[in-house]
Amino acid sequence: MRPEYREEPCRTALTRVRNMRFKWSLNPYVGCVHRCTFCFVRAFEKIADRPFDARYGTSIRVKTNLIEVLRRELGRKSWKPEQVVVGTATDPYQPAEGHFRLTRDAIEALGDARTPVGLITRGPLIVRDVAVLAYASARARVGVTFSIPTLDPAVWRLTEPGTAPPAKRLRALRTLVDAGIDASVGMAPILPGLSDDPAKMADVVRAARDAGATSVWTNVLYLRPGTREHFLDNLARDWPALVPMYERLYTGRAYVARDVVEPVRARVRELAREHDIADRRERPIRPPPEAEVAVEQLTLTGFLAPPRAAKPATRGVDSTERLPAGR
Repeated sequence: MRPEYREEPCRTALTRVRNMRFKWSLNPYVGCVHRCTFCFVRAFEKIADRPFDARYGTSIRVKTNLIEVLRRELGRKSWKPEQVVVGTATDPYQPAEGHFRLTRDAIEALGDARTPVGLITRGPLIVRDVAVLAYASARARVGVTFSIPTLDPAVWRLTEPGTAPPAKRLRALRTLVDAGIDASVGMAPILPGLSDDPAKMADVVRAARDAGATSVWTNVLYLRPGTREHFLDNLARDWPALVPMYERLYTGRAYVARDVVEPVRARVRELAREHDIADRRERPIRPPPEAEVAVEQLTLTGFLAPPRAAKPATRGVDSTERLPAGR
């Protein structure tokens, strides 16, 4: 289904985040045409009484005045250069970005303000913005995470139907690393019974190393109401034999038990050591020492872990968008 694009202004650009390792988020778009069956945002669409099923991703809100609002917020005397993560509730490099260029202009604005930036994407379109990312990286810490949970073609096609193939994401990662930009791989979400096979995880880690990834991290599927119904419906269609296992793993909970997730994390850490994942950029772009601001490694672990006391932010949040407390 061809998506509808709604050009609408926003009242705020930056969203204050609580109970996370980073303080601010930025989402140039609301909605995502990637339509991943496991997308955590579906849960928050359900809370907002918006379509979270197969209709999600068919209507994308474009924040037409985002850059004007962002520059105004960054120009305030009260603004401190704390890390801003771009793409917490939408992919900032989904196809709409090719036309609207909001993510590109936002990175430039953040670079002008010497603000640390983290990005997470499945979109190879990011290679268009190598020069802007390099500019921002020379003024503050910048880290890009490519989400690549699996290389298995069947799992990819059926669970990430609107995304570019993993191989294209890896080529994009290589382009960024060769340009001196810090780029890592996030193997998330790992799907029990589908992408948690040790051999499949090893394939991703090897590919990440070969592409030059500076680091690798992982986490397991998170299912809240909204995401749960849509994911399980698709699972019943594509892998019906796995439905009983998922019902057992996720009964009465949105996240799997520690004895399920920890072996996955431990295995990926072991694979990262075995395959010597490290920052091997020949000409790394880094800001001068006086411009360095301590930032957390962009793993979005908090988004994937069960929320404790986290609540959606209420200050500085657009009324039509609420940052999720967990991903």
